[in-house]
Amino acid sequence: MRDMVGAKWRKATRSGGSGGNCVEVAGNLDGVVGIRDSKDVTGPVLAVDPSAWTSFLTGVKTGRLI
Repeated sequence: MRDMVGAKWRKATRSGGSGGNCVEVAGNLDGVVGIRDSKDVTGPVLAVDPSAWTSFLTGVKTGRLI
C-alpha cells in the first residue's frame, strides 16, 4: 500500500444526511487518490490511479454507473 502521510481527507458535501455511511477522499498526493471509510479513519485505504478515479467520477456523473 502507498504511504498516505500528508493526505488531506475530505468528505463529499452531499453526504451530510447519510447517517455516517460516507467515504472520504484524499486527492492531494502525487500519483494516487486515497479512499477510506469515514467511520474507520485508521482502517484500510483504497489507493487508485488518479485517471481511474476521474473515470469513475465521470461514470457516476453521467449516469453510466449508478
